[in-house]
Parts: sequence; structure tokens; C-alpha cells
Amino acid sequence: MPDRSSRPTLLFPTTILATTILAGPVAAQQTSVQLDQLSVEGTAPPAAGSGSGANLSGGDGGDGGTAATSGGGGGPSGITGYTARVATAATKTNTPLIEAPQSVSVVTREQLNDRNVQTFADSVAYIPGAATARSGFDPRFDQVFIRGFDVLTNQGIYRDGLRVIGSGFAYPKTEPYGLEAVTILRGPASGLYGLGSPGGILDATSKRPVFVPFGEVQFQAGSFDRFQGAFDVGGPLEGTDGTMAYRLTGLRREAGTFIGLGTNDDQFNIAPAFTWKPSADTTFTFLSEFQITNVPATTFFYNDPGFRATNYYMGDPRFAGLDQTQYRVGYAFEHKFSPDLIFRQNFRHYGLFLSAKYVDITTINPERTVGTRDNGYQRNGLVQQTLDNQLEGHFYTGPVAHTVVGGIDYARYSLTTRFGSFYGDSAAVPDLNLLTRNYGQQFIATPVLGDSARQTQDQVGVYLQDQAKFGDFILTVNGRYDQVFQDSFATPSSTVSRQDNTAFTGRVGLGYVLAPGLIPYASYATTFTPQVGLDRSGQAFKPATGDQIEAGVKVLIPGTNIQAAFAGFDIVQSSILRTDPNNILFQASTGAVRSTGFEAEATANLAPGTNLTIAYTHVDIRFLDSTAATGESINGNRVSGIPGDTYASFLTYAFPPASPLRGLQIGGGIRHIGTSYADDLNTVRNATATLYDALVAYDFAALDPRYKGFRAQLNGYNIFDRTYQTCSFGFCNRNQPATVIGSLIYRW
Repeated sequence: MPDRSSRPTLLFPTTILATTILAGPVAAQQTSVQLDQLSVEGTAPPAAGSGSGANLSGGDGGDGGTAATSGGGGGPSGITGYTARVATAATKTNTPLIEAPQSVSVVTREQLNDRNVQTFADSVAYIPGAATARSGFDPRFDQVFIRGFDVLTNQGIYRDGLRVIGSGFAYPKTEPYGLEAVTILRGPASGLYGLGSPGGILDATSKRPVFVPFGEVQFQAGSFDRFQGAFDVGGPLEGTDGTMAYRLTGLRREAGTFIGLGTNDDQFNIAPAFTWKPSADTTFTFLSEFQITNVPATTFFYNDPGFRATNYYMGDPRFAGLDQTQYRVGYAFEHKFSPDLIFRQNFRHYGLFLSAKYVDITTINPERTVGTRDNGYQRNGLVQQTLDNQLEGHFYTGPVAHTVVGGIDYARYSLTTRFGSFYGDSAAVPDLNLLTRNYGQQFIATPVLGDSARQTQDQVGVYLQDQAKFGDFILTVNGRYDQVFQDSFATPSSTVSRQDNTAFTGRVGLGYVLAPGLIPYASYATTFTPQVGLDRSGQAFKPATGDQIEAGVKVLIPGTNIQAAFAGFDIVQSSILRTDPNNILFQASTGAVRSTGFEAEATANLAPGTNLTIAYTHVDIRFLDSTAATGESINGNRVSGIPGDTYASFLTYAFPPASPLRGLQIGGGIRHIGTSYADDLNTVRNATATLYDALVAYDFAALDPRYKGFRAQLNGYNIFDRTYQTCSFGFCNRNQPATVIGSLIYRW
């Protein structure tokens, strides 16, 4: 590994470039900081008129009111408006955010509602360290970059504390309407979670049953023929003496996109959940989902030389569409042997089936009258299982209070892929007339699928963590040992290519309670990522390894719901894949990338329905010991498509009950995306872009109590219709123009 003066990293596996046109891709017994006591019992939903009525599973700000498990996978708690006091993602225990020795942010249900978030990637648009538009408009994947590193392809997306595995072209999508919250842990997390992105993880918490009746129905209509209906109902089951509760969440959307030409953004989602709580010490929650998605298989536009996306859409409605069907079933189990000894087991089975048909414009003649095309057809099947067993204990050794969690987890996936293409066959894929734009008017043949290729991966990990408190010091130490086994079959009859990796990773962090609600901290953490393939000598690539140094300060103003955090970081990832300078037809696991930067965020709930979130990020991510596809050295160059500076803030204001405008809520947001390079050779820069979002909502209970629960809401995104493109890897993508969505909502 290079020394700290030339720190390294992986951010986007080189293999993703080959598919980018298609794929784009508990607190211990005593605490030094006194926080509200937490509970996992159900509470009543917030009354209509208290802002967005966002937290359907509990509005008292104490815990979110879910019947979820209280530890790993249970999600954040202590929620009031946009603020959360506690999150499990950083430690797998109920640790206050202020005590976690790493940057953690939470997007609550109320914020998701106010912004009417339509995609999982958009859920983190106002979070520091996150970049979501590197590939422009792309509804196919939940692609997010944290501190410059791709979270999607590096297996950094989690659902209820369990990894959501994807590979190749097959990645499960997350519907934000089915979420209670999204937690972002920035920086390496391998010490608890195993292989993954050095940038961090995104953990989505599913909506779970509560033990009070509630319900919501809503209808939305908006730009580009967007129509969507959704519902969320649940409560205790009659005749069970309060031991059983259910929740059923569903959504149906039919929508076009700004591309036109018959492109869709359609989705059906249904998510049943069930909780059995036979005693105060035992909870079993069943979680499931079935989802069908239809989106374009390509969202790209033909690029002219000089880094410019033209208006020539590369797809064609006669041979188009990415149809994805996915399902998941699983459970979260918790049993408290005593207040100081807790066992948890989380399990999930995921299945995904995908069919994608796309057309490419390969060249345009000098007269710009004809576009030559080819096409591709891909079918994927992905099956995965994840299991995490945890044991949490609390005890003292003299004056030191310990919270210890240890566990064994297992993850497996199997991916099957078949692909076919007509390349250079003008009879099968006729040319596009660029003057008449005769999209959809010519027959395009479907290529024959080739032999199936298969890839499997098994991962077993053992981990242990101790959170020790002595005086005003908070020490967090964890370590984990992983074994990863990967098998690849190019065809059913081919010889298996096997690759086995082992790794030890960990984290050590120290915080100090400087004053009530003020904790500076420093931490060091490591990570690893297996890499499939062979070098020019026929040797398997060794895993990419990385580490991070982070230091910062966290602030929670006593007696308020105002919190802030500041952090500086230095991440290195080494042994990443780069073009072999000795033979550019091969790759070598000798590259490195370094990401350094600074983040600041503040979140406040100032009154019911009045919230503020502010985020600023500066990131400088550069190649070290790396080579471009041409064999040219790019040492010291910045990684393309990652903005150096970003700023985002969102403010809502609900007029108080005594105001003549009571019932009205207004809000707005600003997202500034700084400049970045368009290619890894750093020859051209992307322009900066500043986008504005808006919210206007009205609660009809202010007119008459009989209308309690009725709400109308209007959201605008990029309301000044800023036209801009984002280029990375030398390819440019267009972004979504101004969009407006209106909602009619009834909650009870």
C-alpha cells in the first residue's frame, strides 16, 4: 500500500466501464450524554396538521413507534421531524448518533414525505458526501456515490441491516415509499459488515407493523404523464390480545419520462409485514415485498466529439425496455434473555429476474442524416440469501461500562446471465433517419441469446465490537474476519474459475465528551473488496483494500432538536484494477485512489412541520498508480464526474395554529453541484449547476375538523428548468428537466 503521503482507492471497478452504455451501470448502563429514553412499543400516529404527518409509525419523537427489533437492522429512533437521536447502522446497537465515531446521517420519513422522494437515490440528495447524478437521468439503478466511491457496485446498499447484493446488470431496486428511514454511514464499515465500498453504506429501514390502527391513501399526478396511487395501512390484529400486528404497503405507478418515445417509469410494489410479540422480551417481524418495474434499458443520448450529449436518443421503442421482477422474504427476530443480554437474528431471501432490450447509435455520418445502430438483449437471474446472528451484552469492568456485540453472518448470491447482440448487422438493426427521426417505425430483430454464464459468491464473517465508556471517554473497537469464495462459469460446460479471499478488517474510534452535547472524535477503519478476474499471468486479482482516517466533532444542543456534525476524512484504496501498462489488453490489481475532504451538516426540527437541513461537502478524489484504458498514466488526476464541492439545504415552514394561514406549509431547497472533470484524463470540466426545489402543502383540518387527515401537496424539482449534463469516463448524460408532482393524501 502506498504511504500516507500518497494515499490510495477504488471507486468504480474498471469492468463497469464496459457495461456503462447498458448498465450506467446501548447505550451502556450509564452514559455521559443524557438522551431521551427509548422504547420499541407502538405509539399513535401524529395528528393531522402537525406538518407532513410523516411518521405514520409514531409521532412522539421517541422511537418511531415500530415493533421492530431495537438493534442491528431495527433502524433509527428518537425521531422528531427531520432529526434522529439514535441509529443502529454505525454499531449494530442503539447508539446515539453523537457517540458514533464516524459520520452518520438519517433521512427520516417526514423528510421523505415533504420532498415526495420518488427514487432511492433521491432520498440522499440533501445529505453531505453523497452524489447521485454521475450518470445523469437514470431510473434503472439506485446508483449513489459516497465520498467519491460507488456504493451500488461495491455492495454498499443494505436493507434492514442486511446487504442487498447485486452484480453484473442485476441490482435490486428500492421503492422509497416502503421505507421508514434511510441511514447513511460514511466511510469504511467492513469491521461490522464485511466486504463493501470504502465510501460507506446506505441502510434502508422498511416500514414495520405498529400496535395502533393507522392508514394512508394517496394519489399523485405530475409531469411526463406521471400517475401514481399508494396506500399504507396497519395496526393490531383483533383477538390477539395485543401480541400481533400487521402492515400492508403498496404502490402502483404508470409514468413516462422526459425522453418521450414510449419510455416508461412504471412500477408495482406490494409489501406485507407481520409482527408477533408474545412478550415484552421477544419480537418476531416478518418482512416481504413483491415488485415489478418497467423502465428504459438505455437512457443515453448520442455523444458528439468534444463531450456533448446530442438530442439523438440512442434507444428505439421497437426494441426497448428493462423489465425487472423482484421479491424478498425475511424476518427480524429479537429475544432479551435479560436487559443485559440480547440475541438477534435477521434473515432475508431475495430473487430478481431481469430482461433488457436496448439499441445503440454507434456512428453518425458527416452529413448528420443517418445513424448506424446495433442492439443487445440480456436476461439475468439473481438469487441471494443473507443471515446475521448477533449477541449483545452489557457489563462493567471496574469503572468501565461495556456494550459488546458479536456475531456470525453469511451471504450468498448466484447470478446467471445470457446475452445476445446484432453488431454491424444493418438488416437486423436498420439505420435511423436523423431527419425524420423514424423511431419505432422499423422492425428490429431480437438477437439469439448466447450460452448462460454463472457466478456465485459465498461470504462468511465473524465480528466482535466493544463500546467502552470510562469517564468522559467513549472508545469503540471492532474487528472482523471474512472468507469469500467466488466461482465463475463462462458457459455451463466451462471449467470453473475459482477465487478465494480472506481478510481481517476493523475500526477503532475514540470520542470525548467535552461538554454536554459536544463530542469531538477520531477514528481509523479498514475495508476490502474482492475482484473477479485474472491478470496477464493468469493469476486471480487480489482484493482491493482500503483504510480511512476521520476526525470531527458532533453537536447536539441540549433541550432542542438541533444537531450538527463536522468531519474531515482521508480514504485510500489500493490494489484496484487498472489497465496493465505492460499489456493494455489486460488489467492489473495495482492501482490506487485517494479521497480527501471535509463535510458539514446541520439538522433541526424547530416546530411541528418546520424543519431545516443543511449539508456541505468538499471532496478531492484522485488516482494514484493508475493507468487509462489507452495505457497513459493518470497519476494525480481527479476521478471524473465527482463534484469537488456540493451544497444542499432544505427548509420547511408550517404556519402555527394561531396564524390566519394555519394549515399551510411551504418549503424549498437548493442543490449546488460544483465542477468536476468530464474524463479521467482531466481534459474537460463539467459546468456547475444550481437546482431549486419547492413545496406547497395544505392541511384541510384547518378549515374544518371534519376534514382531519386530508392534505394536498405540490412538489417541484429543478423548478427553474436548469438544463445541464453530467459527463464521466468521457461520456455525457442529460439530466431531468423541471418536474412537478401534485398529491392528494388522506391519513387516519
